[in-house]
Amino acid sequence: MDAWKLKENFALVGANGVDVAEYFYADLFARAPQLRSMFPAAMAKQHEVLLAALSQIVGSVDDPAALVPFLQDLGRRHRGFGVVAEHYPLVGASLLATLAHFSGPAWTEDLERGWTAAYGLVAEVMTEATAEPAS
Repeated sequence: MDAWKLKENFALVGANGVDVAEYFYADLFARAPQLRSMFPAAMAKQHEVLLAALSQIVGSVDDPAALVPFLQDLGRRHRGFGVVAEHYPLVGASLLATLAHFSGPAWTEDLERGWTAAYGLVAEVMTEATAEPAS
């Protein structure tokens, strides 16, 4: 996975601001309507939280010392919201769909492979953290 390419692509996608989060959640709830009840009725704050987390993750993608603790904490917090391992593939599919949509013609098979690998690592670290005893 090429961290620079992911950062460059995320800058392109992120330029669309809140539209990215709105698209992501619309896609996620279309794929898995059962997840809608896990979120507040008003999603504006959730949109901000998603975009901030994605920015943090992408910004640290080449710095495991910063990224791993952030993801572990994120995983533990998500456990508190009722997130289970089966949710991660659904979120990953929606994330890839969102990235592809906002990348437009810049989306390539290489980017898709890179994002798939990156999300796989994110999901793995977060899932492993949820298996740890709650503190």
